Amino acid sequence: MNVRKLRPPNVTDPSVKLGMACPGCGEPWLRATAAPGRYRCVNCLQRYELVSVCPNCGEHSTIVRMSSTAIVVCNHCHGSMLRAV
Repeated sequence: MNVRKLRPPNVTDPSVKLGMACPGCGEPWLRATAAPGRYRCVNCLQRYELVSVCPNCGEHSTIVRMSSTAIVVCNHCHGSMLRAV
């Protein structure tokens, strides 16, 4: 009888996507909260909100507040559209 042991994926493997990176600590533990457009880092516990004006370059963008399709990067400068709350 041939029994294979299943190993969990290696979290350092670049093909494993843990989540969005936190703007504060840089760890991939940013998660959407129950409120639309709000996020919280599971690692550093900092809260963020999605804003329509880029804090980096001032470019305006339309907010799509669907957690599965949220775009949190500025289309113009590629900076974060998240602001610490």
